Amino acid sequence: MTLLILCDHDRGTLAEASLEALTFGRQLATDAGIACHAVVIGQGAQEASAQLAAYGAETIHVINHEILTDFGPEAWGEALTQLVRSVDASAAMACGTDRGNEVMAQVAARLNVPFVANCLDVTPNSEQWEMTRVQWGGSLLEDATLETDGAKIVSVTHHSCEATPAAAPAAGTTTVFSPELESALSRTVVTDRVVLTQGITLATAPVVVGGGRGVGSAEAFAPLEELAAALGGVVGCSRAVTNNGWRPHSDQVGQTGTRIAPQIYIANGISGAIQHWVGAMAAKNILAINTDAEANMVTKAGHAVIGDLHKVIPAILEEIERRKG
Repeated sequence: MTLLILCDHDRGTLAEASLEALTFGRQLATDAGIACHAVVIGQGAQEASAQLAAYGAETIHVINHEILTDFGPEAWGEALTQLVRSVDASAAMACGTDRGNEVMAQVAARLNVPFVANCLDVTPNSEQWEMTRVQWGGSLLEDATLETDGAKIVSVTHHSCEATPAAAPAAGTTTVFSPELESALSRTVVTDRVVLTQGITLATAPVVVGGGRGVGSAEAFAPLEELAAALGGVVGCSRAVTNNGWRPHSDQVGQTGTRIAPQIYIANGISGAIQHWVGAMAAKNILAINTDAEANMVTKAGHAVIGDLHKVIPAILEEIERRKG
């Protein structure tokens, strides 16, 4: 009886989302009374597996094949499907990133079983699993029951679980699995990469300074850029800002943009539409700066300053400079 947890990596560098999945999965495995196993696929898998025992992986399955040169949803999905069958796994899961959900959907289709994506909570029993999952980008929570004669395939909502090591490291025994893959599966394997950004990004920044329609113009983002630089963060924005052409879509925080999870999100002149809130709600702390005390972002934020951002931001910058001496 085994729970297989797919651990995503980028050429040997383990994704933080994989450690979230392992943190969630080891408790799920304990509750279900089954073993917690990790799975890493393709080139760099061996290097990526180094941390997994510390997060509760009793066994680490390293999947190798000549076409697994980089990420490919079809090839990864078929490889994981064959492993599920080989070890007669009770369940398989991943973190609900774009990659994780795509691969698990591939696995479910190949096994002809249901796939329940973006779970916040799972309560297992011998015949069925009860779960609460995110729907409509976070605006709706759905209670569902999963019943199947085959393996249970699920993903955990990204940023819903903080990655924490196990109280004591697991054995972390490594085994190598070699699937039989048709060459046609390589048609969706990554073959080339172009670096668009370096250093911290909107998705990884510890501090995000966001701007909405209330900023007023593209030029008015200059103080926000200065504040972000002073705090070691990056600038994000709402959809209204990208619609106005003030910032590129790559800066958009939200359901159709980037989902962030910084230590603090400073939201300036942002009303807080549900689509934006979905992208920002995983932030550890939210400070809203707005003239409207009833704005959705203000009422949901842990801290708020009711005032003109064009006066508040310069005051914050002045105080930062004063404290730096």
